[in-house]
Amino acid sequence: MLIEFKNKIYEGSNQRKSLFDCQIPKNAKAVIVFAHGYKGYKDWGAWNLMEDYFLKQGFGFVKFNMSHNGGTVDEPIDFPDLEAFGRNTYTFEINDLNGIINETDRIIRQECEMDIPIYLIGHSRGGGVAILTAAINTKVTKLISLAGISNIANRFPIGDELLEWEHSGVMYVANGRTNQSMPHFYSFYEDFKKNEKVLNIEAAAGSLTIPFLQIHGDMDLAVSISEGQNNARWSNTRLCVIKGAGHTFSASQPWTNEKLPEDMHAALEKALEFFNE
Repeated sequence: MLIEFKNKIYEGSNQRKSLFDCQIPKNAKAVIVFAHGYKGYKDWGAWNLMEDYFLKQGFGFVKFNMSHNGGTVDEPIDFPDLEAFGRNTYTFEINDLNGIINETDRIIRQECEMDIPIYLIGHSRGGGVAILTAAINTKVTKLISLAGISNIANRFPIGDELLEWEHSGVMYVANGRTNQSMPHFYSFYEDFKKNEKVLNIEAAAGSLTIPFLQIHGDMDLAVSISEGQNNARWSNTRLCVIKGAGHTFSASQPWTNEKLPEDMHAALEKALEFFNE
């Protein structure tokens, strides 16, 4: 391995420190940067097995925790810092991903002394963030949205629920796995309204000039396949449907099996074909 480290500290949005991993083999074809989704993190479920899959196929791999995902440098698993989680914004996540892409480029060129491309995969909310980021960061040369969202505005409450959120200043979302009530401060919505044009996934997808693949399960109950269809249509690209797959492609947290779930393996095979084109 040319470069290999885990849990290295980086400074993300609002100067908040978080962690990233990097493995780059000798003669790597490219380096894949992976962006996790909502209530996610770099070591969730089978993401480490996904990293191993691409390493065995000759790719480098970088994954990271969003700076305000609720984890900390000392406790990167799950959500010990709900205050940070509550203060997260979509613009923070774009800034984090941009920073990791730029650091990956620096590592490739300065530490590895190579000139190889950077590819990007985003899952769920991370898929939408990846589209928005790839539209503005020219270092990304191929993009995959894995069950990625197509719209941010419709994820916020409306009417009386929105007014209540504004009045109280905080809205809570239950996490059934950790039994936590996870806060979203009203500043989350204010940041979206302030940056609504920048956070338009339809416009970003339509502006893409790089190869893009949307992969989606047809049994996704968290992000409807219609959102994947939207992303593919707006960018005039392919939609790869994994039959019978749900939102996490049969992975869960914790994932104790040493093998990838069949649905995720099927999705990664399609990703590999795309990256090898």
